[in-house]
Amino acid sequence: MLSRVNGLSRHFTADSLRDYLLARSVRADTGCLIVRGYGSRRGVHQKVAGRAWAHIAAYVVFVGDYDSGLEVDHTCGVADCIEPAHLRQVTRAENCRDRVRPPRCRNGHEREVDPVTGTYRRVCRVCNREAQRRWRERQAAEVAQARVAHGRG
Repeated sequence: MLSRVNGLSRHFTADSLRDYLLARSVRADTGCLIVRGYGSRRGVHQKVAGRAWAHIAAYVVFVGDYDSGLEVDHTCGVADCIEPAHLRQVTRAENCRDRVRPPRCRNGHEREVDPVTGTYRRVCRVCNREAQRRWRERQAAEVAQARVAHGRG
């Protein structure tokens, strides 16, 4: 069963992996079991036990009956949660259908509703405008630097 998990270190047994995951996790007030993987970012999918995704390894050892053709989905929506009651296996299409875009972008700007689809736009207009401005400034600086290097500045 553990051999079907991509990136999982081979020296783990089901019991040692279960102990390893529980030692690296903490219970949140929401009932989620938050795992601490490699790296310092929180709220994103975590890798542990080699290069395996923590939620997939947790599904294998806590729930069992893992099918590598399906995806492991979080019913709670917390990407670094490994609580067995919050994990389920679904198809790729169902996993994509369940995603909901938040009304604000990651920088806190309000997103607009796309009139064609009726959903929130994927890209925030304010963030897009700022990214284009930064890109134009970088390009202008490169052009100015190239002109100086060729004696035309």
